[in-house]
Amino acid sequence: MVTFVVAHGAWSAGFAWRKMHPLMLKAGHRLVTPTYTGLGERVHLAHDGIDLDTHITDVTNVLFHEDLSDVVLIGHSYGGMVATGVADRATERLRQIIYLDAFVPRSGQCLFDCLPEAERKRRQEGAATEGDGWRLPPSPIPPDTAAEDVAWLMPRRHFQPLATFAQPLTLAKGETKLPRSYIYCSRTAPGDVFGQFSKR
Repeated sequence: MVTFVVAHGAWSAGFAWRKMHPLMLKAGHRLVTPTYTGLGERVHLAHDGIDLDTHITDVTNVLFHEDLSDVVLIGHSYGGMVATGVADRATERLRQIIYLDAFVPRSGQCLFDCLPEAERKRRQEGAATEGDGWRLPPSPIPPDTAAEDVAWLMPRRHFQPLATFAQPLTLAKGETKLPRSYIYCSRTAPGDVFGQFSKR
């Protein structure tokens, strides 16, 4: 049995992976899907001090308190930022990182650094006009998402703390030496930014 831990995407939560649990169990594996502070069922904890380090700590704490080892860590979208930080802080608990349509930052980069300038400005303007200056409005759900999934998901999506996109990642150990894989989804919305990271 392999234990997979998911670092989920922005505006999302661990519950977004609920359909994967029975599939992974059937395949003989364990799937752990923690939710970041300030999102999903933890939205009541949201405040303007939540940053990328907060979310990295969320996942490293799960690894420690659940005493997980030999883990395959999956970083999806924004979760690539988180997974890269977790790999730096909890290297000894991981066997591999899988990036799934995810950002793959270098030390010193924040998520805004990984976006085209126009997209970065649009996000920042959205936070200023709709998010009280510290929250980012959600991105649209991909248009090919099933209607029943959209109906279920929409009320459960919440604004993302701005500092999670603005805080640079610091890697004390430099680029990870752990085995890495990248899954690049070829059917993507216009303005896709992940192709560049699939080549890293």
